[in-house]
Amino acid sequence: MTQIGKSVQRVGIEERVTGALKFAADLKFANALQVKLVRLDVGHARIISIDTSEAARLEGVRFILTDKDFPQPIPRYGPFIYDQPIIATGETKFFGDPVAAVVATTEDIAAKAASLVKVEYEELPGVYSIEQALAQDAPLIQDPSIRENPELAHTNILDEWKFGWGEPENVASDLVLEDTFTFPMTTHFAIEPHVFIAAPEHDGVCIWSTVQHPHLLQRVMARALKIPIAKIRIIATELGGGFGGKGYPKFEPMMAFLAMKLQQPVRLRLSLEETFLLGRRNSSSIRVKAGFQKNGKLTFMQVYADFLIGAYANASPRVVAKSALVGCGAYRPPNASIHARAILSHTVPGTAFRGFGAPQFMWALDSIMDIAADKLDVDRLKIRLSNLPKRGELLIPDELPVDGDWAEGLTKAANAIGWGTPLPPNHGRGLGIGIKTPAPATVSQAAVRFHYDGSLTVLVGTTEMGQGARTVLAQIAADAMRVPMEKVTVINGDTAIVPFDSITASSRSTVFMGNAISLACKDIQKKLREMAVECLQVNPTDVTFVDGKIQLPGRELEYLDIMRAYFGNVTGEIHGMGIYKEPLKPEHPLGGGVSFYEVIFAAAEVEVDKETGFVSVKKLVTVGDIGKAINPLLVESQDEGGAIQGMGHSLMEHLIMDERGRILNLGALDYRIPTTQDIPEELKSLLVENMDGPGPSGAKGTGESGIIPIGSAIGLATGEATGVFFHDLPLTPETVWKALNQQK
Repeated sequence: MTQIGKSVQRVGIEERVTGALKFAADLKFANALQVKLVRLDVGHARIISIDTSEAARLEGVRFILTDKDFPQPIPRYGPFIYDQPIIATGETKFFGDPVAAVVATTEDIAAKAASLVKVEYEELPGVYSIEQALAQDAPLIQDPSIRENPELAHTNILDEWKFGWGEPENVASDLVLEDTFTFPMTTHFAIEPHVFIAAPEHDGVCIWSTVQHPHLLQRVMARALKIPIAKIRIIATELGGGFGGKGYPKFEPMMAFLAMKLQQPVRLRLSLEETFLLGRRNSSSIRVKAGFQKNGKLTFMQVYADFLIGAYANASPRVVAKSALVGCGAYRPPNASIHARAILSHTVPGTAFRGFGAPQFMWALDSIMDIAADKLDVDRLKIRLSNLPKRGELLIPDELPVDGDWAEGLTKAANAIGWGTPLPPNHGRGLGIGIKTPAPATVSQAAVRFHYDGSLTVLVGTTEMGQGARTVLAQIAADAMRVPMEKVTVINGDTAIVPFDSITASSRSTVFMGNAISLACKDIQKKLREMAVECLQVNPTDVTFVDGKIQLPGRELEYLDIMRAYFGNVTGEIHGMGIYKEPLKPEHPLGGGVSFYEVIFAAAEVEVDKETGFVSVKKLVTVGDIGKAINPLLVESQDEGGAIQGMGHSLMEHLIMDERGRILNLGALDYRIPTTQDIPEELKSLLVENMDGPGPSGAKGTGESGIIPIGSAIGLATGEATGVFFHDLPLTPETVWKALNQQK
């Protein structure tokens, strides 16, 4: 009767396919006021005055919010560092930083009124690159008085992290390489728009939001608004994609303030162009210095990573720190140092993005391995295999030992594209490795209600955003209680109903929430055993659970038999509670250690049109080391989706700014993402299942990893096809064409 390992039909698939599913933009509130934002057409400016008089006279306008409407100093918010004001105050720090918000009876009136708000401002010099931010005379992005690290408060370095082992500066090597690789700013481009709705509720506020982490948002809101968490209700609606872009607080504090002030529901729906101004992937410049023996074995590795994180911290400190912990990737040099910096700039705040900093590191690390293989005349697959740790060995000192057979996965990926066999002209092959770790020391709590008829209601804080979480969690609950899937309902997203969950991110939900559900089901079985002992006068050791039934000496009972014996005809239900967490480690730079490694391998074959520079991906294969696939089809689909998304930053996606910090390619017309025409002729998602993970049935987390190795696989395949080692993504036709012509 087990449900584990089966590609059962996804929960709610009919609603998604038919369009019946209600997203946040579909929610109707009869008396809701509509909100539009006022922005400036510059990257950095001092606000001199805001004249709202003409806009306020427009019929239907109810209120126009500026920083003067808040208690001073203006409240600030952020998921980890509280540095972002609810609305721009004194200065705009990036292109798109809102300076006012118009509230009106309709969206059209609000938009018209927003266009009538007159803002007098002085454009200021801006910092839009790593080089500008680190320049000696660079203007400071943030006031030193709000900085948390006093040693760095008078610089544009928000924070820095150093990891390492051995003596990397004193190692004899046959070959020493040093090179720098850059990764672009990209936007999340979830097709569903961001929507924020707030309404007064009793003596508090209720927020409907396209947010991945409702409980985190609840905590941030309580601090920003100075009201108890219990007075704030967050409803995380169904998400049409997130990828990290909907992870952390954005306009929810502003909307809550408006709803409480006006005592009326308020609604803000952003356009696709506006979502580009909410958050982005951090661009990076990563310098790698590495030493090798003649046989390709690493002797040392030094990694220097600078991430351009934007005007406010957002989630970027965690992105940089956590990815830097695995800053040598899946490779294990005997001597290593990693130095990563989060650098402020007058750009859209960087935030979490699928892969959480790992794609940036792996593009640099895999590239240096290919260059070394070329210099040493060693096969590119062989040089990787010789530097991967084996199961049980340490990748990072004092962390979790390697929990998978990584050589198996990499070899499987290479074989899937015919590694080592002859190639047609202008074709090339490349390999990439993806590795990341989940958010450390987090908590998931699950409540399971076992009803009188043997059905289950599972209450979780996990957000459904297209990844199929409800399906997998239902499978885990059904398996734990050995009941059919049709008897399980998963409820999520409403902080007034579901227990606490740290985040829906970091590929942690199957492991953390899955284990919490399993523990909640064990709690139910414990209570059922106690009920059987009381009602049937049997010994506790005589009560066992097999295939959804209760086994007693000489007889077998249904769950319903025990429920009737205990509750009688008045009926009742049993509540189980499960809590799963990883331990806090205050001495650890991240607050907690590695709970599992999320590892994936990619292999690509490309063809390059040397007349145009266009790169066509012919074959793209991923192999995920996932422990156990609870639902194989969902895992394969996640990896394929990640791979296609990774094609974006590999070949086309990048935000383009002018010298004034303005983004020039907002929206679907000017910012290109992969479409059906870009999907490789051969796209495969393979799995390695050794049941060696900490989750239910030996599962590990997956979902993020599919995107991580794609830049390496495609970029290095393009390098083989052209004979050029590329250093900067994306490899647009223009970039490749220029490189080929310089080579000539």
